Amino acid sequence: MAELPQLSIDAPIAGQSLTSELGNRPWENPPQYTTVEEALEYYIPRIMEPSLRNDMLNVLEMGVPITTFANAVQMSAVMQGKHTIDIGVLVLPVLIEAIAYVADMEGIEYTTGTERQIEDNTFSESNIALAKKRIQERMANEKNKPAMKEEMPVEEDDMEDDDDMMMEPQAPMGGLMARRA
Repeated sequence: MAELPQLSIDAPIAGQSLTSELGNRPWENPPQYTTVEEALEYYIPRIMEPSLRNDMLNVLEMGVPITTFANAVQMSAVMQGKHTIDIGVLVLPVLIEAIAYVADMEGIEYTTGTERQIEDNTFSESNIALAKKRIQERMANEKNKPAMKEEMPVEEDDMEDDDDMMMEPQAPMGGLMARRA
């Protein structure tokens, strides 16, 4: 018999973050680095540090785009109170270039995450066959439709029914959620 997952009693309570004292969280305090230059002086030595460098290159070799890795690094620094999100956005392009430079120096193949996907504009045989089938069905439906109302003979009984319908008030068509009769 499959075991049911245990509920975590240690999970935060909804809204708990709104009850803590202002300034208890790192991002609620003034940032450690207030300019782009200071933030880059924080990042560049860390990227060149052997332990982080090897881990970073392993991640890039696995196919993670540089933009994803750089964004994770700068968001982590924002949450640690190193700099503001504004500085993080400004530092991001330089950080991406620095990471690409390190990967190039080591001969690592990487994706930047900014490459555009080349769309293949060819259609498969199954898509072409399906489109032909749909067109043929539409053409068959058009042939089987009755002739237009002007071509059909009009009887007097039909005229009276049309006049009655014109006199009856009809409910206005509403929006997307309107009820249909």
